[in-house]
Amino acid sequence: MSKIKLNNVRLSFPSLFQRSVFNGEEGKFEATFLIEKGSENAKKIQAAVDELLKENKAKLPEDKICLKDGDNISYDGYDGMLALKGSSNKRVTVINRDKSPIVEDDDIVYAGCYVNAVIDTWFMDNKYGKRILCNLLGVQFSKDGESFGAGGVNDSDFDELDDF
Repeated sequence: MSKIKLNNVRLSFPSLFQRSVFNGEEGKFEATFLIEKGSENAKKIQAAVDELLKENKAKLPEDKICLKDGDNISYDGYDGMLALKGSSNKRVTVINRDKSPIVEDDDIVYAGCYVNAVIDTWFMDNKYGKRILCNLLGVQFSKDGESFGAGGVNDSDFDELDDF
């Protein structure tokens, strides 16, 4: 296990300030990071995964590894990318460009923005099976990006009303 810093990766499905909830079950603090295939970030992560497989003399199917091919995932923005999901049992550090803390009410970090992230990968081998997982250690806002799944409404969606 060694720390890996991912630079300027796109944030997807962030649950950084509150634990994720899936089917009514409380999960972990987590996020998925979209990484350009062939980038330095992709090479660092793939090297870490390969090293864990070698150290543990294991061959695992893709569904047992935290790094996925985005071309096989049907979400906007995933094509041509690698998707890395990281999680933590405790709330992770979330900071701004100037290293000042970010809280949820700041509305700075969102699905679609770009962040720097610090993670580590590890090999799980227990009664639940073998897999490679990713610990999420911290996130730093890098720059704005097009928001995922935003939609929403703005004032142009409404008509001006007369007083009555």
